[in-house]
Amino acid sequence: MQREDLGSLVGRITRRLILAEEPLLSRHELSMWEYGVLTHLAKEPAANQLALATAIGYDKSRLIALLDGLARDGLVVREQDPTDRRNRQVRLTPAGESRLAAVRAEIHAMEDELLAGLSAADRRALIRMLTDLANG
Repeated sequence: MQREDLGSLVGRITRRLILAEEPLLSRHELSMWEYGVLTHLAKEPAANQLALATAIGYDKSRLIALLDGLARDGLVVREQDPTDRRNRQVRLTPAGESRLAAVRAEIHAMEDELLAGLSAADRRALIRMLTDLANG
């Protein structure tokens, strides 16, 4: 029997994860893209909105509306770059950090259930390998 292509395997897993994550995100009033923004900003504030759009693979022309909603909910702030007035720096607020931590805890619990059939060592290895692949 031939092994399945990685693209096919990852695609199936991605669809399964999206289906499992959507209700969790919805409970926290977040879309998948909003979660992506919060997750990225937790790693590092965005030097500007274009850099954020590029980093998360989102259309820059649609990012403004997404950020408007997150700012309206008090989850992010956009501030003028002191070195370049044309740029708006984007960062998480404490409320954004709190919302992200809450939804992440639920997502990690769901992932633990998904991976329950694997040993702890296999889970750690899988996450390490996926991280390596994702980071190129």
